[in-house]
Amino acid sequence: MPTKAELKLQGEHIKLKIRKGDRVRIISGKDRGQEGFVAAVLTKKSRVIVLKENPEKPDQPLPLNMAIKHKKAKYQNERSARIAMPMPIHISNVMVLDPKDGKPTRVGRRKDEKGNLVRYAKKSGEKIEDAVVMESKKS
Repeated sequence: MPTKAELKLQGEHIKLKIRKGDRVRIISGKDRGQEGFVAAVLTKKSRVIVLKENPEKPDQPLPLNMAIKHKKAKYQNERSARIAMPMPIHISNVMVLDPKDGKPTRVGRRKDEKGNLVRYAKKSGEKIEDAVVMESKKS
């Protein structure tokens, strides 16, 4: 059985326990204690981008773990700018929230009655449902 590091070197798919749309809490770093949802999963780097709901503008979520990037003006009539960007967080620094009580929990895998592999919260034993994520329509 190859180790996780060997799988990374081979470039094969690594099965992560965090998926796009999961509700998570950041457990370390500058935004420790903040809760949000996973907007993107970078499987090769084992990182996630976490956003939180914006009460004023529900269609524009606020990024967590923000960093400011400086964009220098290339032309004379262009202005320099400071752009706030969400930075990826390593998956070891976030925990999935339990669907039963909303507290952080570890995630396990088991087969359900149909024989499908499902994720469950180890704290309560509840099944973690996959979030319905709207994909962009290709037309």
